Amino acid sequence: RVADYVAASWRQPDSGIWEARQQPQHYVHSKVMAWDALTHAAKMAEDRVIRGDAAHWRREAAAVRELVLEEGFNREIGAFTQVLGGAALDASVLVLGLVGFIEPDDPRMLSTIDAVRDRLEDRGFLCRYDGDDGVAGGESAFLICNFWLAAALARANRIDDAKATFARTLEARNDLGLMAEQVDAETLDARGNFPQGFSHIGLVNAALAIAAADRGATGKPYTEAVVAGHETDMLGQSLPSGS
Repeated sequence: RVADYVAASWRQPDSGIWEARQQPQHYVHSKVMAWDALTHAAKMAEDRVIRGDAAHWRREAAAVRELVLEEGFNREIGAFTQVLGGAALDASVLVLGLVGFIEPDDPRMLSTIDAVRDRLEDRGFLCRYDGDDGVAGGESAFLICNFWLAAALARANRIDDAKATFARTLEARNDLGLMAEQVDAETLDARGNFPQGFSHIGLVNAALAIAAADRGATGKPYTEAVVAGHETDMLGQSLPSGS
């Protein structure tokens, strides 16, 4: 039911991952998440884990990917943008190379990483986006974005840069090792929701991506396939039964 809903609705505009307070738009991140859902649903149906029209979901996923590659990448800027046909940047597009939508070392992904850092980074911390979001005032750096960046760099085999970004982000922890949603890049004061699970999930995923890169497993999405009949974690290690 979820996959059928996504297949029927992905062409509609939405408010994006950050819930912008303005007219719905065609956010690149949202389209890629629809592609991700349809791709995984099709694989589950093909593996007889669920029932559904895998061929239909594959066709819709292909249509999403074609649209994003055609209209979501701004060739003048050299980056995937916040919305289709747009010019504003958004750190959420860093996940494109993490979920398997595009190879993490694809030139378009590499130039996107550089453009996001150039426009959204302040003292080693990323803001979520530039441009108007319909909310008055500014905002602090968003920690999940830094962890996406660290993971994206690791997947692109820029391991030293990934480790430096990861280490810088860890400076936002308090004395208990907890992190907020945002951080003041100048003072390292916590901002927003605290503690924020999103930030800690980002930490775990970035750490796994860096560890995998150290082992030469770059280029793989977060979720490993079943290998030789055994479920493995991102590092290729066998997981306990039922995990």
